[in-house]
Amino acid sequence: MSDNSYKLHFDIDGEDFSVAGEASSNIKKVLGKLGVPPAVVRKVAVATYEGEINMVIHADGGTIDVEITPECVKILLKDKGPGIASIEQAMQEGYSTATEEVRNLGFGAGMGLPNMQKYTDYMNVDSVLGVGTTIEMHVNIK
Repeated sequence: MSDNSYKLHFDIDGEDFSVAGEASSNIKKVLGKLGVPPAVVRKVAVATYEGEINMVIHADGGTIDVEITPECVKILLKDKGPGIASIEQAMQEGYSTATEEVRNLGFGAGMGLPNMQKYTDYMNVDSVLGVGTTIEMHVNIK
C-alpha cells in the first residue's frame, strides 16, 4: 500500500435488514485490494459489521466513515439513535436491548459492542441519550 490514505463513507439504512452488512463487506473488499493483511481485514470486517448491525437494530441507521493509512484503519460510526443509557452495561457480553422481533431475526444477542472492542486495538464510545452515539475504532496494520 502506498503512503496515501484512503477514505470511505457509507450511509446506513436503518429500515432494511436485508442490506445490513453491505458497508462492512465493501470495506473488506477495499482492504483486500489494498493488500492489507487478511488478519487485519477480518478484524475490521467483524468490528464494522457489529457496529453496522447495531445502527440498524437500535438507531434507525447512521454513517460509517473509514480512513485507511499504511499504519491503521480508523472507523467512525455515528448515529442519531436513542443513545446508550449505560455504556458499561452495554459492554457486557449478552446484554441487549433488542426487541423480540429483532431477536427472532437472529440479531440482538448482546455481542455487538463486546465484539467491536475485542477486534480493535482502540475503541471509544460516546453516547448521549436522545442525541445518538459515536464510536471510534482503530485497527493497527503495522
